[in-house]
Amino acid sequence: MCHENVRSGGGFGSHRTVHPLSKSAEYVVDVGRRLVAVKFGEKLTVEDIQRYSRHLQSNPSFRPNYSEIVDLTQVEELNLQADDFLKLADKIDPFSPDAKRAFVVRNSVQNHAARMHKVLRAQRNIEIFRSIEEAERWIGA
Repeated sequence: MCHENVRSGGGFGSHRTVHPLSKSAEYVVDVGRRLVAVKFGEKLTVEDIQRYSRHLQSNPSFRPNYSEIVDLTQVEELNLQADDFLKLADKIDPFSPDAKRAFVVRNSVQNHAARMHKVLRAQRNIEIFRSIEEAERWIGA
């Protein structure tokens, strides 16, 4: 865990504690905004998502009803199979059904992954956006 000033945008604004999880991801828990922002790296596997979930669940600042912004825009290689999507939705996802979730994507592969999670979680409060700013506006609404 490291403390650093992170530039605004992407849910990583002002002075926050950034939790790097190797090259695969980093996340911030913003208690004041009741928000978790995670940014995944170029290569994303089910193990990376499991690691993120475990770290998040062990973080004393995290609450399952917080909102989440998932930044997938840097993901170039997405190595998830159909069974992985089911496992993520049913067993790994640490957020409660009433938590607002925003996925930020820039291409069709990222969009497909976000849509799969939305469909499998059967929640109406998961949305997909093309920019962090749009996601933040929706989360704040």
